[in-house]
Amino acid sequence: MFDLTELERAHAIVGQAVPVTPAHAWPLLAQRLGTQVVVKHENHTPIGAFKVRGGLVYLDRLKRERPNIPGIISATRGNHGQSLAFAASRHGVPAVIYVPRGNSVEKNRAMKTFGAELVEHGEDFQAAREEAGRRAQFAGLHMVPSFHPDLVLGVATYALELFRAAPDLDILYVPIGQGSGICGCIMARDLLGLKTEIVGVQSTEAPSYALSFAAGKVVTTETSNTLADGMATRIPDEEAFALIRKGASRIVQVSDAEVAAAIRAYWTDTHNLAEGAGAAALAAAIQEKAKLSGKRVGLVLSGGNIDFDLFKQWVIA
Repeated sequence: MFDLTELERAHAIVGQAVPVTPAHAWPLLAQRLGTQVVVKHENHTPIGAFKVRGGLVYLDRLKRERPNIPGIISATRGNHGQSLAFAASRHGVPAVIYVPRGNSVEKNRAMKTFGAELVEHGEDFQAAREEAGRRAQFAGLHMVPSFHPDLVLGVATYALELFRAAPDLDILYVPIGQGSGICGCIMARDLLGLKTEIVGVQSTEAPSYALSFAAGKVVTTETSNTLADGMATRIPDEEAFALIRKGASRIVQVSDAEVAAAIRAYWTDTHNLAEGAGAAALAAAIQEKAKLSGKRVGLVLSGGNIDFDLFKQWVIA
């Protein structure tokens, strides 16, 4: 997909807008898990999530190859759209973002503030994505997929930072939505020649990649009704699944209740606010605590964009 030189170049591109995010070892989290823990804080990017990295690299190449691009269009539950809106605005490219009805009010507001035209359509991400594809065709806009090598290249820069700061990690837990984050971690690990075990995390309410991993082939689901919207995927990307199947050791499923407990744990132990997908890695590590004794554990806190009302209803209740 890419080599280390390309990854270093992507890191330089990302670095123009995103400073290196912290990788902290929190004593209270270590106490909670009974082992050493390092958290990669992708909640500290300019959009509050790791996906900004992919958007920056994708738009950089697109603008160089098609300087007169009339605009981009994509679908999202929030962080992918914020990433594209943020990156497109830096390059002066119009962005249209489709979201499902009932999407995060605060993520919607952020995308608009970054300059995107926001359109609500359908009951879930898949419906919004299909409608965005139809509009791309008749409006002549460039459709940005949710999974693409340039997106993976961009988000792999956080893994490059993490593995260089903590090359001795025994295991790294990574949440899975469409798969760019975990694929970036797998690529970075392999390019650096490390042996870190990479474990994916999905919601029990949206387990398409977990089911696919178990079956050895792509398996879709009819629903993805998790409150952790960053993991609400019904249809796995085939290219992402192939890389995950080859490079991850397993996929752990966590319930919404476990995710809520992990959000609370991040707040009490680190005073960082995590969104659902952002807390999923910690939820999985807590679930597997008995297996982690004596291991150095990495957790990807992939984002902190949770609506205040959802936080009150789900996490505090």
